[in-house]
Amino acid sequence: MKVDPSVEELLRTLAAPVLGALVRRYGDFFRSEDAVQEALITAVSTWPRTGVPAQPLGWLTTVAARRYLDQLRADTARERRERAVLATIPRDALVAPPPDLEPVRDDLLELLFLCCHPALTPSAQVALTLRAVGGLSTAEIAAAFLVPEKTMGQRISRAKQRLRDADARFELPPQAECGPRLRAVLHVLYLLFNEGYSASSGPVLQRTDLTRQALCLTRRLHDRLPDSGETVGLLALMVLTEARSGARTGPDGILVPLIEQDRTRWDRTAIAEGIALITHSLATLPLGPYQIQAAIAAVHAEAPSTEVTDWAQILALYQVLDRLAPNPVATLNRAVALAMVRGPEAGLALLGELESGPLAGNHRLLAVRAHLFEQAGKRADAAAAYREAARLAGSLPEQRFLVQQAVRCTG
Repeated sequence: MKVDPSVEELLRTLAAPVLGALVRRYGDFFRSEDAVQEALITAVSTWPRTGVPAQPLGWLTTVAARRYLDQLRADTARERRERAVLATIPRDALVAPPPDLEPVRDDLLELLFLCCHPALTPSAQVALTLRAVGGLSTAEIAAAFLVPEKTMGQRISRAKQRLRDADARFELPPQAECGPRLRAVLHVLYLLFNEGYSASSGPVLQRTDLTRQALCLTRRLHDRLPDSGETVGLLALMVLTEARSGARTGPDGILVPLIEQDRTRWDRTAIAEGIALITHSLATLPLGPYQIQAAIAAVHAEAPSTEVTDWAQILALYQVLDRLAPNPVATLNRAVALAMVRGPEAGLALLGELESGPLAGNHRLLAVRAHLFEQAGKRADAAAAYREAARLAGSLPEQRFLVQQAVRCTG
């Protein structure tokens, strides 16, 4: 059945709030997640015939609650455990509420901390968050992780089972436990935003539902932890990055690189907010990697053009980032800054350090190499690298852009 794109987008947006409501009500992530998926399937089959209800969130919550209770009562193979679970649920919760009887609550931050429970591995935390909070399908998450869909399905299932075994609670952790959990939460929010800003696969470059969700959650986290420098840094980084989103694609949906973007289309209000956040953070709070990345984004945002960008300052900031939190993506970006300061050959030499690491064979590494080859006047090498990058890219807009670049270098 073909689903109206607007309905599909609405369901994707509502999935996480409904899941949060059920987990808060019943304290059972495993069954709640299954119940929400069934409710979404029911909506997909029902709404095209009956129309979208006046209160879609209440409708989905009611249907999901009924599915949860049906599943709980039908689990006869675990009758003893079922009775124990039922005994922990308030009597008035054993009847699914009518739509919109209960006040709407925002449970997403609690849901995010639950998905980042220390009982889970980092990869499981990310996968579960993308599923439960981001609303991505198992197939989409599998594509982002470059693994088969069946493998990702098993990974998510095991993660939910570990939460059950660990008796994970649907609540924000006490202040004493916030440190280690916060690092995981910030990392997951960072990845969620990045997946939305540059989708790893599919026909569109950006997933605004994911960037919007990540920004909203990071703002809530900042409200709760205003003295966390890295939370402020991540929020500033997201705000400054999102401010450029309107200029990243042309009318035909083709990716527009930073050097060619129309900077009058950048959101100056958002840029001012991001710069104020990172300026205050750097002056008053302990330094961390997200703050350095936000400072780099601020330098780009303040420059009227690529030519007058303070590339020496950006290179220095990347060198600080490399000392604080070395990672191949930061090295990749540092190579671009190095090329702008010392020439393309210096950038290409730095890329050689990434040949045998996690980015080996990655389309982004090949795309940067192609760009630096082009700067160095090696157009044939650039064209070949662009073609190989296009072959490996999962995003259709990126593929089209890279093919376009290869053709231009060939001509």
